[in-house]
Amino acid sequence: MNTENAGSTYDSAAVMQWLLETDSLEDFLQSLADAALKLTQAAGVGVTIERDHRPLTVVSAGSAALPLDEKQYGQDDGPCLQSARTGKEIVVDDMLGETAWGDYPAYAAASGIRSSLSLPIADLIGPVGALNCYTGPPRAFHGADLTVLRSLAAQAGSAIMLAERLADTRQFAEQMRTAMQSRAVIDQALGMVMAQRRCTADVAFGILRSASQHRNIKLRELCAQMITSLTGQPPAAPELPSRP
Repeated sequence: MNTENAGSTYDSAAVMQWLLETDSLEDFLQSLADAALKLTQAAGVGVTIERDHRPLTVVSAGSAALPLDEKQYGQDDGPCLQSARTGKEIVVDDMLGETAWGDYPAYAAASGIRSSLSLPIADLIGPVGALNCYTGPPRAFHGADLTVLRSLAAQAGSAIMLAERLADTRQFAEQMRTAMQSRAVIDQALGMVMAQRRCTADVAFGILRSASQHRNIKLRELCAQMITSLTGQPPAAPELPSRP
């Protein structure tokens, strides 16, 4: 990974412009994820936010991040969650030689991902998430200048703090609720595919992801269309508790 001279591309003025041009916290974080993907030329970049011990990928760029994040969430362990919960940078040089985090490293390697980097995202209270970069080659981040990526992670934390300060509790909770309800729609579709195909969650997710990429629509939209087609009713996302 080469990040030389990248700082001028993603300086504070550019980040401020993103903030001014976006309509929501999610859109701003998407800009950060897109920038990190372009900077690292990774296979995938995701932004994990954890609230009330419930992690979710708020935004992602590239095809690799979401299934790898989901694998970690499913076993409640992995470099992404470790970074989000401890506030420490977690670098995996080679998944094939990694012995931590259960069967996640083997899953990542089988998916073509040999190395990863997770950078903590924090608000005023402490760590709230992580910026996760996944790459195919091993040791992709070894010896790399991570200054700009660290800055992007810090900007993500600043954006979250700004949203918490400027929006009242209901508005902020609604943004997080929307992201979690999107996750619920995907989970409903996963269950349907698993029942129809008699397959595992990983296989079902791969089927949905491939269909989403083939049709060039967002995964949530594809799942909503599938649920509506099969049930005759649009998906009903469950009510989630507001953040205290």
